[in-house]
Amino acid sequence: MDHARTIRRQRMRRRFRVRRSIRGTAERPRLAVFRTHKHIYAQIIDDAAGRTLVAASTMDKQLRDAVGFGGNKQAAEAIGKAVAERARAAGITKVCFDRGAFRYHGRVAALADAARAAGLEF
Repeated sequence: MDHARTIRRQRMRRRFRVRRSIRGTAERPRLAVFRTHKHIYAQIIDDAAGRTLVAASTMDKQLRDAVGFGGNKQAAEAIGKAVAERARAAGITKVCFDRGAFRYHGRVAALADAARAAGLEF
């Protein structure tokens, strides 16, 4: 088995292990984080209804110019702040954090800390 397939399989197993214990409801939706080398994405999801309620990423036209390069901690902080502001505007204050297959470290932790500082509770 080649190396890339092994890495992909390990990442999927980690993601499923984390998601086994996390479910987003209408009262407490799930804040899901996904990152690549160049970008970071955050969504607030109601799993019961199967809907994305709020989203923000370094690909958004409003945020792209302010962020610049999307693969660093400053970009993650900007996305965390943006997703928290959009969530508060939609009436969401409490979420459960879903780190996916990524360690709570670096850009993922920076996004979470910025979201907390901007008013989200988790």
